[in-house]
Amino acid sequence: MNKKYLLKICSLVLLFSAVTILGKSTNAAQNAPKYQDECIKCHIENDMMPEHYTENDIHWQKGLSCAGCHGGDPKEIDEEKAMSKRNGFVGVPDKKEVPRFCGKCHSNLTEMQLYQARIPTDQESQYYVSIHGQQLKLGNKDVATCIDCHTSHEILPPSDTRSTVYAINIPKTCNKCHGNSELMSKYNLKSNQLKEYSKSVHGIALLEKQDVGAPACNDCHGNHGAKPPGVESISHVCGSCHINNMKYFNGSKMAKEFADMDIKACEECHGYHLINKPNDEMLNVDKSPICSDCHSEGEEGYDEAKMIYEKVKMLSFLYDSTKVRSAEVNIKGMNNIDIEYSLKNIKQDLIETRTLIHTFDTSKVFAKANEGILASYEAIKLADNEINEYFNRRLGYGIATIILILLAFALYLKIRSLNN
Repeated sequence: MNKKYLLKICSLVLLFSAVTILGKSTNAAQNAPKYQDECIKCHIENDMMPEHYTENDIHWQKGLSCAGCHGGDPKEIDEEKAMSKRNGFVGVPDKKEVPRFCGKCHSNLTEMQLYQARIPTDQESQYYVSIHGQQLKLGNKDVATCIDCHTSHEILPPSDTRSTVYAINIPKTCNKCHGNSELMSKYNLKSNQLKEYSKSVHGIALLEKQDVGAPACNDCHGNHGAKPPGVESISHVCGSCHINNMKYFNGSKMAKEFADMDIKACEECHGYHLINKPNDEMLNVDKSPICSDCHSEGEEGYDEAKMIYEKVKMLSFLYDSTKVRSAEVNIKGMNNIDIEYSLKNIKQDLIETRTLIHTFDTSKVFAKANEGILASYEAIKLADNEINEYFNRRLGYGIATIILILLAFALYLKIRSLNN
């Protein structure tokens, strides 16, 4: 019995060991590099793999290994021969050479079309037009190159949420340099852009609400050709999203005056990184400096701003009043279909009125505002009629109820008298 029992134990131990070894072998096979070459073998054996290296890298996923960028012969066992100039080994490029280093492939349309039919190949040429590229040409190595934004060995596509250039991650990526106060002070640049942007209407939408449609740094400054927008381009940058605002401003009398005074269109009133959500109080010359900074009391511009503010506030008040009346009608169970339809039109009139402010034309603003004001009065009248009808019905029901009670009581008295 003891021998049989011991034999069973030994068998179980051997079986467990075999399963463990097999499991480890399987895991090792699964975790092994997809593309076996001498570069990777050697670097793994000598614990020399690049920092932050990952197999999720887009180049690795597309079948490009070390030699694809650094050159050399990945099949050669001899280290010196593998990394010889004869085999095209370039090693780690100098920072000044990085754009051209990446451009070997990314500027080659034939090469890039192997991976994607419609793919841009102008990144390198755009980069050398940017402030970063111009400074790099002058020998300034403080500037960002491809690897500062995209990293070196963990490059992920912009659609990947882990990527340094995924929309939500872009402000953090740019801030690695632009948030460095010591570095920025050398070039007389601010370093609080991310702090301001995070509080802005765009930053809140992107970083807090995770709305990837909201603009990040690259949407205004560009990607590879990044540079600050100039006087002529600022309205076009903002206008790529705010189309009507740009159209109205460019067609206004103020467009030429702003240009003559070297004033940046949108930025002058709305700011740039710390752009707050617009509100009607921006037009209030008694509280907001936006209009009164340029226009003093008694001037035409000051008076027009005041009139526009009062007109917009009136329409806004009437819109809110109509919403309250419509809700009251709905609560009372009355018909508010026509009122709700009017409410949508009034809201559209309010939006268009606020947008027309960028024409700097009082007559156009007033014309659209008056449409909304008239519609508001009509909708409020409809609501009042429904509310009055509700109370009239209640009054009618009340009177009818009293009459019925009196008739019932009279009938009771009659029956009682007959019984007596």
